[in-house]
Amino acid sequence: MSPKSPEQAGNPVAHALQLARETLPPMHPAGRPFVAGGVAATLLLRRLSKPLGTVAGLATLATAAFFREPRRVPPAREGLALAAADGIVSLIEEATPPPELGLPAEPRMRVSIFLSVFDVHVQRAPATGSVERVAYRPGKFLSADLDKASDDNERNSVLLRTVDGHDLVVVQIAGLVARRILCQIAEGDKISAGRTYGLIRFGSRVDLYLPPGSRVLVSKGQRTIGGETPLAELPQGKD
Repeated sequence: MSPKSPEQAGNPVAHALQLARETLPPMHPAGRPFVAGGVAATLLLRRLSKPLGTVAGLATLATAAFFREPRRVPPAREGLALAAADGIVSLIEEATPPPELGLPAEPRMRVSIFLSVFDVHVQRAPATGSVERVAYRPGKFLSADLDKASDDNERNSVLLRTVDGHDLVVVQIAGLVARRILCQIAEGDKISAGRTYGLIRFGSRVDLYLPPGSRVLVSKGQRTIGGETPLAELPQGKD
């Protein structure tokens, strides 16, 4: 916790606000229109019916919670591929990266993370590097925990080249309820490990394709924290 300023020490209200800022996670900008609309609906419904206003207020709070963007601190250790999202490791298997990225059609180890509606839904860079390619592909909206969701569902793929020359592929995949993928980076951008780069609304999945020779550090069923949990050790030298 950051030290209190003299003003905060002598002002209980300022101190309480400081504690709230340090305890409550900030909200991703994409959530502001939804929360603003919820607040307006709550105020309007309260004039008509207090129970309806209460329901609308709770729904607005739930929406604000969905768009939360907690601060994360990546590990200081180098040579790691970090989890790009909060969730549960649902699959660890070899698979071919999305063809729209133009990579060789050779299987790589893929770690899939399933996000429920209760998880933080921002995506974070798995490593520090440069964005080589971003490719969006429309598709279906099957349940994101199904094996074929990686191939059939709407997705947005990013090819990231790390500072050590490794190619990492991170894919945002829409789910049964998720109908909007946001990606806030473009080809040529530099990005640091753990930085938020996108968001999927309301239930989804994120796949990470690793370079050959990587050592997976997680197990199926393990919970991950985006931007903090090491998913794999990258090979020494360029892949």
